[in-house]
Amino acid sequence: MRPPVSAPDGATAGATASAESRPVPTDLHAQSELAEKVHAYDPKADTKVIDVAYVVAKEAHGTQRRDNGDPYITHPVAVADILAGYRLDTASIATGLLHDVIEDTPVKLPEIESRFGKEIAGLVDGVTKLTRLELQSDRTKQAENFRKLVLAMSRD
Repeated sequence: MRPPVSAPDGATAGATASAESRPVPTDLHAQSELAEKVHAYDPKADTKVIDVAYVVAKEAHGTQRRDNGDPYITHPVAVADILAGYRLDTASIATGLLHDVIEDTPVKLPEIESRFGKEIAGLVDGVTKLTRLELQSDRTKQAENFRKLVLAMSRD
């Protein structure tokens, strides 16, 4: 197991992802579990970008909560876990972790570009711009979020 880039504060909490029926790690274990999942299908992957994206998302979302009371970080972790399940690259998984940061926190796109480069910043920006679409149901929202990620990734 790889050590995390930095140790964000807080205890490990579990939440259930809507797309999965199993607990989703939300704190210290999330970084290493995502990295392990990626290394299972790509042993040579440099997962440091995932570690850093997790820390940035965790710190940016801070004490934000989801409607059900769970820490907000459970949502980006669930998205990243789903993307890793599809065996996507580390840039896509990092984008999953960061996808709500520029819309819902004080962190803005230039900081994402400075820390992660143009590729990930472009993916995050693309997903954020597409987020403004009005959606009618939870199922439609989930499908639309996946479509947005695929569209943003297809730009390269």
